[in-house]
Amino acid sequence: MGVLSDDVVVIQKGNRPGEPCVITVNCPDKTGLGCDICRIILDFGLYIEKADFSTDGIWCYLVLWVFPHSSSPIVRLSNLKNQLQSVCPSCTMSYYFFQQTTRPSSSAVYLLTFVCLDRKGLLHDVTQILSELELSIQSVKVTTTPDDRVLDLFFITDNMDLLHTKERQDETLKQLHDVLGESCISCELQLADPVYESHRGIPSLSPVVAEELFTCELLDKETLSQALSPDMTKLKESNVTMDNSLSPAHTLLQIHCADHKGLLYDIMRTLKDCNIKISYGRFSPNVKGYRDLDLFIQQKDGKKFVDPDKQSALCLCLKVEMLHPLRVIIADRGPDTELLVANPVELSGKGRPRVFYDVTLALKTLGICIFSAEIGRVSASDREWEVYRFLLEENHKFQLSNMVAKNQIVDRVRRTLMGW
Repeated sequence: MGVLSDDVVVIQKGNRPGEPCVITVNCPDKTGLGCDICRIILDFGLYIEKADFSTDGIWCYLVLWVFPHSSSPIVRLSNLKNQLQSVCPSCTMSYYFFQQTTRPSSSAVYLLTFVCLDRKGLLHDVTQILSELELSIQSVKVTTTPDDRVLDLFFITDNMDLLHTKERQDETLKQLHDVLGESCISCELQLADPVYESHRGIPSLSPVVAEELFTCELLDKETLSQALSPDMTKLKESNVTMDNSLSPAHTLLQIHCADHKGLLYDIMRTLKDCNIKISYGRFSPNVKGYRDLDLFIQQKDGKKFVDPDKQSALCLCLKVEMLHPLRVIIADRGPDTELLVANPVELSGKGRPRVFYDVTLALKTLGICIFSAEIGRVSASDREWEVYRFLLEENHKFQLSNMVAKNQIVDRVRRTLMGW
């Protein structure tokens, strides 16, 4: 295993329409590589139909069969390949050397500011353009003025690392002007101030809201508004087992659970944060809404999982992450109604991709206008969370004081986030 090749990442299109693209990654191994790859694939709006991966601890080989999600923008395969290569160890030195010698650091944050007349779906339309341009939203401040104007502050980074060039900036502003049309009053793009991090904080959550948003237990009956609707209870049927009888050096981790968007990413980020080493894995296709994943794993020290307490702790952790990879609730914020969405942040500091895109899509589909929106980071339950807050405007279809309407909103948002 591990034949050197100029093509560390190879992407092969399907021979006929409807057939998946096949992504092959052949590179030196590193802890968490599977998580990094799955995160990029999710960020490009792709669904992993099945996957095979193996490593001898030095070199790894991964094959993934992927489809675009129905709501995904056009996928530029050349850009996807570049992003995948950037996280492969064999490309790291040349990648960072190229960055440092030809352009600013890829972590440079830019501030996109625009003022325009408000309308339904505006926030999602802008978010979709940014997604198509491969611009990642790091933080947002959106406010609506009494005269129905919208002031939006988007703190963004460029996955292509070209936003420092005039051509890339002009392209971004042109596409935004095209989607905003005559309603656009002003639109500016500039390098963000170094104190950008101060904008990532959000107003503190009440203890009641924080407990409902961040506390998640595997109970038979849940009373919180994030409880699963009857047709989603199959999520609770997940089964996680560990077996030490099949390999002298590895523990077999077997997972059977309901499918959802980003499932493999959720499993891989959990194992990465737990410092779990994966030697072999197979992610099977969807069968009646369920997926199976077999992984031969080791602890960080290269030993098997023989301690029953460690086995139980890892199995429980995986079940929680598969049951509630995202938390969605509606709460009252003074006289207003607020939609809150939270997802755990990786220990590396990366948040989940496409959350803002999916939430704004769900609200646009429902015909609900967003009065204000913001993204921030919160520490709770011994981990960091990315929290999305949306103040909603009431309309004739959704009376936000009505619990049935609130539950419909939560259900639609969760379904969109989970890809159902």
